[in-house]
Amino acid sequence: MRNIVVVDAPSNLGLRPPAPGTVPGCYKLAGALREQGIVQRLGAAEGGVVVPPRYDRGDWREGDGVFNAAAIAAYTPRLADRVERHVRAGDFTLVLGGDCSIQLGASLALRRLGRYGLAAIDASADFRHTGNSDGVGAAGGEELAIATGRGQDDLADLEGLKPYLRDEDVRLIGIRDGDEDLVELARLKMPVLTVGEVRSPGPAEAAAGVVRSLEQDALDGYWVHLDADVLDPAVMPAVDSPDPDGLLPAELTPILAALVRSPRCVGMNVTIYDPDLDPEGTAAALLTDLIVDAFAT
Repeated sequence: MRNIVVVDAPSNLGLRPPAPGTVPGCYKLAGALREQGIVQRLGAAEGGVVVPPRYDRGDWREGDGVFNAAAIAAYTPRLADRVERHVRAGDFTLVLGGDCSIQLGASLALRRLGRYGLAAIDASADFRHTGNSDGVGAAGGEELAIATGRGQDDLADLEGLKPYLRDEDVRLIGIRDGDEDLVELARLKMPVLTVGEVRSPGPAEAAAGVVRSLEQDALDGYWVHLDADVLDPAVMPAVDSPDPDGLLPAELTPILAALVRSPRCVGMNVTIYDPDLDPEGTAAALLTDLIVDAFAT
C-alpha cells in the first residue's frame, strides 16, 4: 500500500446553522475520528491541518447566492495546495472534514494536475444550482454542481480552471431511490448507482464496475468523496440531514475497499458526521471502523 497521509480540513462553511446562533458541528469530525485512533490504526503519516476561516454568514439573505462564498473561495485553494503536494508525492491523501464543500479543494487540486474522476458515495448528489432550484445558499449541498461548472464563478472558476470535473468523469453511489435529481443526472449521462442498484448485483460487484469505469486511460486517476449520510440513519444518525433507506455498514465496506485499493485512486475525503449529534461516540467508532476496514480488506 502507498503511504497514507491524513490531513484535517475542519471546515463547516458550507452548511446552514442547525439552530439560530449556532454553527454546524461537523468541523469536529477530524478530532472525533482521531480520538478513535484512525491515524495509528491506518499506520498513516501526519499531514497537518488546513485551518478554515471563521464561520460567519454576516447579513446574508436568501437570494444572495452561496453564503460564506468568499471564505470558501479563500479556503479551497489552500486545501488544494495541501492535496496537490501529497498527490504529486505519490501519497494516498485522506482528508478528514468538514462539510461536503471541502471536496472542492480536492477537485481543484486534481484539475491543476490533469483529468481526474470522482466517485461520490453520498445519500444525495449535492447538485443544487440555479438551473434546477429557486435559489442556492449552502455550498455543502451544491459542491458537485459547483465542481462541474454550475455555480457562481467566484467558486466554480477558481484559477480559471472551470470545470474542475467533467460530468462524464463523475460516479455517484448510494443516492436514495427516487431522489429528485435522478432525472437531471440521467439527462446529463452522469452515472449513478442508487441504493437499490447497489443491492441488485451486490455491493462488491457494483463497486468493481465503478472502479473499472474509472480506471480508463482517459483519466489520470480518481478521488473518493465519502459523505457519512450515505449510511442509513439507524446506524448513522449523527448527520445534518438523515435520510432513510440508506446503505448498511456491510454494504459500504466492500464499496470503499474496492475504490480505495485501486492504484488509480489518489485520495479520499470524509464529510458530514457531526460529533455534536453523537454524545456517546458510537457513530464515530463505526465510521472509523468502516474506513480502517476498507484499507485492510
